[in-house]
Amino acid sequence: MKTFGFAGYSGAGKTTLIEQLIPRFKARGLSVSLIKHTHHNFDVDHPGKDSYRHRAAGAGEVLLTCDTRWVLMHELQGQPEPSLQDQLGVLSPCDLVLVEGFKQTTIPKLEVHRPAHGKPPIWPDNPSVIVVATDAAVGQLVDCPLPQLDLNDVDAIATFILKHLEMPC
Repeated sequence: MKTFGFAGYSGAGKTTLIEQLIPRFKARGLSVSLIKHTHHNFDVDHPGKDSYRHRAAGAGEVLLTCDTRWVLMHELQGQPEPSLQDQLGVLSPCDLVLVEGFKQTTIPKLEVHRPAHGKPPIWPDNPSVIVVATDAAVGQLVDCPLPQLDLNDVDAIATFILKHLEMPC
């Protein structure tokens, strides 16, 4: 499985970009999965549901299934957070795994950068960032030695990612 990451500050547009890229990759015949890392505690379950009650009772894993999807919830129960490599091992095989977050892992990443947000770029301190997608005029990030792509040109971004991963464009 090929892996490609997305980095940027909250609100920069990473999720929106990934949402636009997935159908383009699928239209090229690729199977695509996604791993999203969050720094916030989250729960896909709700108090009162049977699965929630089973987890609250101490089940280490609860798998929910129906005729359209299944989900496996794994409680860490005090164990350390798994690495990206650990999480990749849990996924079913696919052609391309997109990763949102996991900023410090050493997979190739695209930084979504919007200068108007007033946040500093990530690329100077993160050698895994290999390209910047920005809503600034291309080339406006004057001190940036990396390729710069128009954040609104999703087809060009998709092509860049596939070429970098040496996958069919």
